[in-house]
Amino acid sequence: MELFKEDKIYNFLGKGKIFFVASFVLFFLSIALIAVKGFSFGIDFTGGTVVQVKYADVAPIDKIRAHLAENELFKHATVTEFGSPQEVVIKTPASTDGLSKDIGDTTKEILKGTGDFEIRRVDMVGPKVGDELRTKGLTAFLLTLMAIMAMVTFRYEWRFALAAVIAIVHDIVITFGFVSYFEIDFNIESVAALLMILGYSIHDTIIVYDRIREHIQESKQTDFVMIVNEAVSRTQSRTTLTSLTVFFVVLTLFIFGGDIMIGFSFPMLIGVIVGTYSSIFVAAQLVVWTGFSVSAYRQNMAEKAKNEAEREKMRAQFEQGIV
Repeated sequence: MELFKEDKIYNFLGKGKIFFVASFVLFFLSIALIAVKGFSFGIDFTGGTVVQVKYADVAPIDKIRAHLAENELFKHATVTEFGSPQEVVIKTPASTDGLSKDIGDTTKEILKGTGDFEIRRVDMVGPKVGDELRTKGLTAFLLTLMAIMAMVTFRYEWRFALAAVIAIVHDIVITFGFVSYFEIDFNIESVAALLMILGYSIHDTIIVYDRIREHIQESKQTDFVMIVNEAVSRTQSRTTLTSLTVFFVVLTLFIFGGDIMIGFSFPMLIGVIVGTYSSIFVAAQLVVWTGFSVSAYRQNMAEKAKNEAEREKMRAQFEQGIV
């Protein structure tokens, strides 16, 4: 399926400077937002309890809060609507006393008189487990990022590698700037989304980089901007179809998965959008701005090919007993 004409070259870099500037304004705003507002960590990382309650009618949130305030265990609990006016989630901070009791039965007893309801879900995580999950999640992210950095550094010229790493960091920061702004619970599902965004972003960037490298070797064009525009234009149909496929799958999770999936689906939704355009308007643009020289790259490739040919010749002579 061809969404963009293969023989037409679009001036992505010429028109992409506005996107680039806007993107990095959003990047620094996201950093400021994360630094000031931080994240709303879920119980996976902080420890505590979550009780999901469904009422037959609209949940009387004020009445629920009043009943909970009378019990020491729920003194610092928060009550929020969950997916529909009939359902609420009660969250309490980590407590050793709370973990030793049947929170579901205790909640039932406390909420008597607030209406006809049922306990749908009870999740409990100790503070020590929460710390371990947070540490392991951060470790997984850092190890993945280091592996990606090592891979692109080994595979590409340093300007390409640097641009790819900056683009990845750009995608992650903006994605979680949105998570912070909308106060989405940051939990273990969010870490999974984070790792998937890393993989998706670098995969899309590598597709563009490989096509650029092919055009440098095959084309006689010396203007790097023209080479990048041509390479990106050739990959647009594939990039758009792949991105739309992932986007609609994640959008389905976001719409129909409910609040229980939002910690994964929302970051992925933003990450797919940001990761797609950053491969073109950030990663490719940065390579241009680092002063990449087509002629120097071709000369370097020619020298490598010449040295390889000489090594092959010497190996053949050695095998024949000439050397």
